[in-house]
Amino acid sequence: MLALVRDPEAPSGLRRAEVPEPVPRPDQALIAVAHASANFGDLRYLAYREPGTILGYDAAGVVVAAAADGSGPAVGTRVAGLGPGAWAQRVAIATRDLAEVPSEVDLADAAALPVAGVTALRTLRAAGPLLGRRVLITGAAGGVGRFAVQLARRGGAHVIASVGSPARAEGLDQLGAHEVVVGLDGLEPVDVVLETVGGAHLVTAWGLLRPGGSLFSIGWASGEPATFPVNSTFSPGPARTLHSFGDSTDVGPDLAILLALARAGELSPEVGWRGSWDQLPDAAAELFARRVPGKIVIDIPPDMG
Repeated sequence: MLALVRDPEAPSGLRRAEVPEPVPRPDQALIAVAHASANFGDLRYLAYREPGTILGYDAAGVVVAAAADGSGPAVGTRVAGLGPGAWAQRVAIATRDLAEVPSEVDLADAAALPVAGVTALRTLRAAGPLLGRRVLITGAAGGVGRFAVQLARRGGAHVIASVGSPARAEGLDQLGAHEVVVGLDGLEPVDVVLETVGGAHLVTAWGLLRPGGSLFSIGWASGEPATFPVNSTFSPGPARTLHSFGDSTDVGPDLAILLALARAGELSPEVGWRGSWDQLPDAAAELFARRVPGKIVIDIPPDMG
């Protein structure tokens, strides 16, 4: 079969290559991939992957071999899932990380959901009840950010979407943001932060937390270090907390929630770029230049052999 693999010699760091078919474990289903999604981290950190590694994590397609242990969907079921090696014509994914895609949801839209959608959902869930709380989402124009804006608004929060430039603000108010701001200057204190930028941005966001507030560091798009001033982690009153967050285990049930919301028209997948997998290097360049709002989805050609 064909797949996109890590190639240090290629200008983009990846290439299309023939690779062996995946051999599913008993708890895995084999999926014929129709569409896959590329996340910021997938593309930013290519250099850390071993040469020849099949890339990607988000996939949507059709089950062509059910799990041998009897779990999960039957052959012919349309599914979305999260598992390594998703940028390929076929991928084996654990059934606990799969969800059936409703007929009303396009498979290309479903492919945008696993990593970014589940991250936003689980982070907001960890923040506790949102009704009436001020929730700040940094890097709100990105994949995780656009899901978080919609889900936080649905949870009853007062949503503040922070972006890096006026051009990146487009459409965020329609997704549910009560305030759309460029940068973080002049903001009133907040109860919860979903922080995707890192570096100095994370430090500033930390300073905006009310006593008892929580900051979730779920991305580091800036690639810059964060330096906290002396005593900046001390404040009187209820403790503020800084959380790491990267739980991608057993995502099937949460992915099913997101797909149900998409089916009901209550969650937009926000695909900002879609095209052939051969165009992925161009899409990556656009993403790094901050010209892709939301998610990148690539179309995987069927195996005609």
